[in-house]
Amino acid sequence: MNYALPSGVIPNPTPVVPAEAGGLLTVLNWASGIGLVLGVLGVIIVGITMVIQLQRGEGGQSLAKLGWVLLGCIIITGAAGIVRAFV
Repeated sequence: MNYALPSGVIPNPTPVVPAEAGGLLTVLNWASGIGLVLGVLGVIIVGITMVIQLQRGEGGQSLAKLGWVLLGCIIITGAAGIVRAFV
């Protein structure tokens, strides 16, 4: 038996989520939603901190915190793509 593919055909499998994974997908959706809500809350807290520090004359010390919060939000929203790139 010859199981070789024709030379010009590249297989393109499509991933299928099994029906049993419904509960896991619900947990992942909840975790993603909670993470994004916490990310928005973090941006608001950093913004309030920046206003307080500017009134005290302490400048941009909280800009690094804002960068970390935004990086966390980017990782949360892009988690599926990041994992897909490595799998």
